[in-house]
Amino acid sequence: MSDDLDRLSNTIKSVGSAFKMSTVKSILNLVKTDHAHVKQAYENYISSENNLEEQNRWANEFRWELARIIVAEELVVYPAFEKHLGDEGRRIAHEDRAEHHKIKELLKKLETKSVSDPDYRATFDTAKDFLMYHIAGEEENDYIKLENAITAEENDSIARSYERTKMFVPTRAHPSAPDKPPFETVVSLITAPIDKLRDLFSKFPDHK
Repeated sequence: MSDDLDRLSNTIKSVGSAFKMSTVKSILNLVKTDHAHVKQAYENYISSENNLEEQNRWANEFRWELARIIVAEELVVYPAFEKHLGDEGRRIAHEDRAEHHKIKELLKKLETKSVSDPDYRATFDTAKDFLMYHIAGEEENDYIKLENAITAEENDSIARSYERTKMFVPTRAHPSAPDKPPFETVVSLITAPIDKLRDLFSKFPDHK
């Protein structure tokens, strides 16, 4: 009887451990999914060439999602690089922030233009091309180094914090999001002082 109980207890522990591992989130996987979403918004913009309303919809989606990713990385991920990767992490974070600065400048230009402007497509293409360069470095190098340096629990914590930044974006329906989004334009989000962003972020609900 005792042996049977021991086997049952071990089985329950194994199942519980497997379930726990299956629900652990990966920051790399989350970021890859978000990057793919932004890429798809650009492709949808291109395929809607003769429909200004659809082009505007997908251009807005591109800008807001990209702005949110930028803020998420600067609030959550880059500090994790610096914490877990030491000097190399500080170098990576510094370089990525510099690349973000260029992307922010391009987003500002897009925000002041209409999709019907003759040079909108050229500016959009420039933003997309530089973004692809930036994304490649992150997905193939930066995030892999981070995940190799942290535990599954630390990865899960970083990933869940990253997900909470979706509440910054007004186009995202979220049951815990504020009735009035903290930022009404892409530019107001990407130019907000990091201390203000951090303070707002700290007040968002943290659902496990």
